[in-house]
Amino acid sequence: MRHMAPATNATPPTGKNQARGFALYVGIDEATAAANGIDLAKIVEALKNLTTQLVPDAQTYAAVALAPEQAGGRDVDVVRLALQEPSAVARHRGDESASDKEGSGVTIDISRKRILIDDETAPLTFKEFELLQFLVIHKGLTVSRSELIAALWRADDVDIPNERTIDVHVRRLRAKLGRFEDIVRTVRGIGYRYDTHADVTVLHASAPSPDMF
Repeated sequence: MRHMAPATNATPPTGKNQARGFALYVGIDEATAAANGIDLAKIVEALKNLTTQLVPDAQTYAAVALAPEQAGGRDVDVVRLALQEPSAVARHRGDESASDKEGSGVTIDISRKRILIDDETAPLTFKEFELLQFLVIHKGLTVSRSELIAALWRADDVDIPNERTIDVHVRRLRAKLGRFEDIVRTVRGIGYRYDTHADVTVLHASAPSPDMF
């Protein structure tokens, strides 16, 4: 279950500025909430009630962030963008600017489910894209072969691969990445990893305006 984002240390007020409240961005989708026997409205209500218990005169406002069902990226990042959190908006605008620039490199467009290599669409299969997307979303983490299988194939799929077959999928993906094949790194004896790469731009899904409870 994806929980609430950890609170950050507030900057002490200076001059005439003073803290008037805070925003808490929670990354959890409806399916995850339902799997835990609750819905988003009840979570919001519980948090509002807790705030009232702690500070009876506190005023609260809650909104739910809406995004397309196939939107990629971490839930909390989608929520921050949908609710117009300044740093998330700045990053999104930077991604859009990068996508408009001509030049060499790899663009992993999660919102459109496509990969551009030197401004040309790479002929990845759906599974190859899902594999790369999963590694990108888990940037910096080594993902085992068994984790990839569990994440990308359903239990009732007739073509569930074994760990050796995953290596074949990775080889095919790398072949289509061409001279950028090293963005998918092998961690010997464990699995695979994606790290931030100077030649790679990742475009995350945008989200529409939020809807208020």
